[in-house]
Amino acid sequence: MKKIDQYNTIITVENLLRAWEEFLRGKKKRSDVAVFQNRLMDNIFSIHKDMKEKTYIHGGYVAFKINDLKPRDIHKATVCDRLVHHLLYRALYEYFDSKFIYDSYSCRIGKGTHRAINRFRYFGRIVSKNNTHTCWVLKGDIKKFFASIDHAVLKKILAKHIKDKDSLQLLGHIISSFSTEGKHGVGLPLGNLTSQLLVNIYMNEFDHFVKRVLKAPCYVRYADDFVFLHQDRKYLESLIPQMSKFLGAHLRLALHPDKLFIKTLASGVDFLGWVHFPDHRVLRTTTKKRMFRNIKAKDGKEETVQSYLGLIGHGNSWKLRQKIKSKISKF
Repeated sequence: MKKIDQYNTIITVENLLRAWEEFLRGKKKRSDVAVFQNRLMDNIFSIHKDMKEKTYIHGGYVAFKINDLKPRDIHKATVCDRLVHHLLYRALYEYFDSKFIYDSYSCRIGKGTHRAINRFRYFGRIVSKNNTHTCWVLKGDIKKFFASIDHAVLKKILAKHIKDKDSLQLLGHIISSFSTEGKHGVGLPLGNLTSQLLVNIYMNEFDHFVKRVLKAPCYVRYADDFVFLHQDRKYLESLIPQMSKFLGAHLRLALHPDKLFIKTLASGVDFLGWVHFPDHRVLRTTTKKRMFRNIKAKDGKEETVQSYLGLIGHGNSWKLRQKIKSKISKF
């Protein structure tokens, strides 16, 4: 298991250049990135100097909205700050990833939504004993997840793992650079690479509570979406007050009351864009509509179509595949 390097080892010019190479992928044509790259070494040395002298100050954010199933507020940092995010992500990822439970799937190398839904299917077969018994599913998520991350709690969790004060101070500075509107000291921006890792570190506390205290064997989490599978509905019902108490007392989070339910797998469970049944899964209706909107917006571009054909290949989708092909033939 990799240990977290000391501050002076993390902030080297060499590490900044490696972080820049990773950051640059797919962004070369963006105007702000091009401006930064025109004076790359001057900018790299300037960032290194600021961090070495501990005078680095995180800038502000540009806010904009995207529609990804539902409207989301994205906050984009400057190129300089995003480079620092990549630097820290590289330094922290391997250590913290080794601390995460197996069945945490969001923003992890070798994980992702496809592995999460396959694990869900695997647990469904185990609990139902190959579809011969009723499998109950408890599904829930966190209310206003990113907007509710408490900075003080997050910094306390990080301090349990990171003893280097300078590294902690830099992380704390980045965490404190953003707050949810009207809530000082609360919230992480959706646009930061570090946010992806930090929310996993935050929810890892919940994951270990689920495994060590609730001792739930069949549990899958992706970001703030999670499921429990069990043969006994009453057992799943008993988990809800325990989860709610832990989330509120330890993480200052709340379960989303409108997205918490218990139902049988046979009735169809909506999880990560798919509706799951004991022997098959189909794409969620809203996901299908968004897919066809995107294909139309791209005028049936081959790259877009192939991407979606790859996506629907993870479920029962012969009719949907034919519908896509008939749509693109009209372009």
